[in-house]
Amino acid sequence: MKVTTEKDTQNKSPLVEAMFKVGAHYGFIKSRRHPTTKPFIFGVKNRIEIFDLEKTSAQLEAAIEFVKKIAASGKQVVFIGSKSEARQAVKEAADRIAQPYVAGRWIGGTFTNFEVIRKRVEKLLDLTSKKEKNELTKYTKKERLMIDRDIEKLNDLFGGITSMNHIPGAIFIVDPKKEHIAVAEAVQRNIPIVALAGSDCDVSNITYPVVANDASIDSVAFISDKISAAYAEGKKLQASLKTDSKVEVK
Repeated sequence: MKVTTEKDTQNKSPLVEAMFKVGAHYGFIKSRRHPTTKPFIFGVKNRIEIFDLEKTSAQLEAAIEFVKKIAASGKQVVFIGSKSEARQAVKEAADRIAQPYVAGRWIGGTFTNFEVIRKRVEKLLDLTSKKEKNELTKYTKKERLMIDRDIEKLNDLFGGITSMNHIPGAIFIVDPKKEHIAVAEAVQRNIPIVALAGSDCDVSNITYPVVANDASIDSVAFISDKISAAYAEGKKLQASLKTDSKVEVK
């Protein structure tokens, strides 16, 4: 079966070429493939399945347009990716646009038991604020040590979602197979899901799947950056719409 080569990309779109360069076209071996990703497989090379990047680029463009709309509406997008290949990219992509993120273990109930989780976040914010204002001096040295440990633990668990005051407008996930609990909670709360999904992922519950390499740092960073940039563009659109809606009073 024919596979994509560097020569084949010469007449392709810039987006396809860019994805090819970061290795977004690599899947896993056939035995790992989930049936829902079969339509996106182009061929096989050295036993590794290769994605059809033309189809992937169409998916990515659809996801980008959706994320722009979410941003323009003023809603948040939570970035989620706990595996080692995704943590840094997810955090950096979210930080650039001041959006919440989970780059560590997903805490069950983050969406389905949001009120309880939010109380834990507020405790973190309260303790951090008091520490910064030197309001913990009234406690003993041992008590302050315990509070510092509490802050550190809460920050590890919830530090990335302190700005998430409401259920988000959407989530962006790297590897929905690994983040299956987050996917299930999002589905239960009717939160649209944008996901970078490898060939071993079930994409049947993903609103906007981007079927591509989710096991490469470069591929993950590329797709995460595209989603982040789309959100930033959507926020600019939101700002321009607000400006245009203002009526000058003379």
